[in-house]
Amino acid sequence: MQDEQGIDRYVLKKYQIMNRIYHGASGIMWQAQNRKNDKFVALQKKYDAFQSAEFSQETYREIMYQIQFEHENIVKLQNVVRAENNKDIYLVFDYMESDLQQVMKAGLLQEEHKQYIVYQLLKVIKYIHSGNLVYKDLKPSKCLINTECQLKLTDFTQVCTAKSNFSLKSTQICEFNNSVRWYKAPEVLLGSYTFDKPMNMWAVGCILGELLGQKAMFPGCSNSSQIEQILQYTGMPSNEDLKSLGCPYAECVIEQMPDVKQTKSDLKKMFPDSSSDALDLLSRLLVFNPCKRITAEQCLDHPYLQQFRDKESEISADEFFSIPHINDSQISAGEYRDSLYREIAIKKKKSENADDK
Repeated sequence: MQDEQGIDRYVLKKYQIMNRIYHGASGIMWQAQNRKNDKFVALQKKYDAFQSAEFSQETYREIMYQIQFEHENIVKLQNVVRAENNKDIYLVFDYMESDLQQVMKAGLLQEEHKQYIVYQLLKVIKYIHSGNLVYKDLKPSKCLINTECQLKLTDFTQVCTAKSNFSLKSTQICEFNNSVRWYKAPEVLLGSYTFDKPMNMWAVGCILGELLGQKAMFPGCSNSSQIEQILQYTGMPSNEDLKSLGCPYAECVIEQMPDVKQTKSDLKKMFPDSSSDALDLLSRLLVFNPCKRITAEQCLDHPYLQQFRDKESEISADEFFSIPHINDSQISAGEYRDSLYREIAIKKKKSENADDK
């Protein structure tokens, strides 16, 4: 049985609904309160999570990755509740008051806040990369923020194994929407068909630049205008740079760019109020050649972040993250669902046994 909001009755016995956070085609999320400990949570109901093998695989991937993560800057999946109809699913996460996109719009961040936010983001990127994963669409709205300026990365439908292929033909260049495009690395915009770690470092650079300048660094309205804006910053790439992208048509696309200058922009003129340390880190992140971009681990050694550095919290994964069945095209929607609930039950049992010791 469900209430008027479409929530199963037994879910309401555990969680008191407070406010709706969002409602979309794929589901709905509420701020709720755990009746057992009175703590606030984010309660998400995913619609038709198991309606097809494709949807089931996405749900399975997200949750199976999420239950492996143990990092203070990743939003914790506290509970998974089976829906009565066996098609939907309820996910219970840490509650966070806002996200970085909204916080930047409010214009309330001081320099110390910006440093702390970037430091936390780099810690979690280091952790994900150490487990051989890449976050595909890193952008401010995926970085949740609470009132204590703690950052937690969310939405793990967006992770994949490093150097895995795009679901595109090598000759196809994907056109992204604005909110995604602005943080995409040049190699993605120019048609690379593999995900790799330097793509995330470019996105971190775009986020740092937006924090410093209070506006998006490269707000292109199309892929071509996005590439042109990037080149106006980086200058014309060398042949070595173009080859590093692994994009067969990059050179042809670049040749068609009108009036691109040869040299890199002066960051001091672009961000006159920013410190030399901030601009140095930015310059090391926003490098056209992905092979020459600074890594997350190298970033953590940078002077810009030393005020908040806590080496003990800069953890790496114990091993590469992996999940079973994910490349098995023969798995049905029902098998994904049953396997997921079986793995969750095993995880809960292990957790209970650990608590008893």
